[in-house]
Amino acid sequence: MRTLAATAMLCVGLAGVGLWTAFARPAGPEILRLDQPAGGAATPAAGLEKFRGAEAPKPVPPLTFVDGDGRRADLADFRGRLVLLNLWATWCGPCVKEMPSLDRLQAQLGGDAFQVVALSLDRGGRDVVAPFYERTGVKNLSLFLDPASGAMQTLGLRGLPTTLLVDQEGRELGRVEGAVEWDSPAVTAFLKKHMGGSGGAPQGRGPAVVKTGG
Repeated sequence: MRTLAATAMLCVGLAGVGLWTAFARPAGPEILRLDQPAGGAATPAAGLEKFRGAEAPKPVPPLTFVDGDGRRADLADFRGRLVLLNLWATWCGPCVKEMPSLDRLQAQLGGDAFQVVALSLDRGGRDVVAPFYERTGVKNLSLFLDPASGAMQTLGLRGLPTTLLVDQEGRELGRVEGAVEWDSPAVTAFLKKHMGGSGGAPQGRGPAVVKTGG
């Protein structure tokens, strides 16, 4: 298994727009701004910098990891809920920056219909992540650990943080690379649109790209 250092993972944040732009794939033909009123001009919203949606929902490859007690866990365990799968590490500054908003998001929306799965790629596992949670006041996120960084190859990660939106059937709706203020009104409204259905984009909206200003 290749290590994080060997694969030269990028740590991408909202402040590093120039770096992100240099490595970004070409944007899809459709752009939907979360804060754009019908028939009106878009104005930048704090939060989601760039969400790249799949042309159609696609199954997430089998993904296994461990929980805080060392027990085997699987992304499929969350089938039936909308899942925000966040790949992060304590050494990644943008990851650390967005962690409080992920914690607040789980407190606000977490339950039978929604779950934040914050999956740490720290090689130190629980010995590193549990003290970080305690030190930073994270109370609502469960410990999920991937010390071997298997998710990097499985999910085709290009940098950290990367967050996947996974529907109730275990299909990826899209992903965002970079830090987000996850509990901002625009983002929570977007997520709520997906929580009651079977997945896919909100009715009448194309799934290709969701983008807001930072």
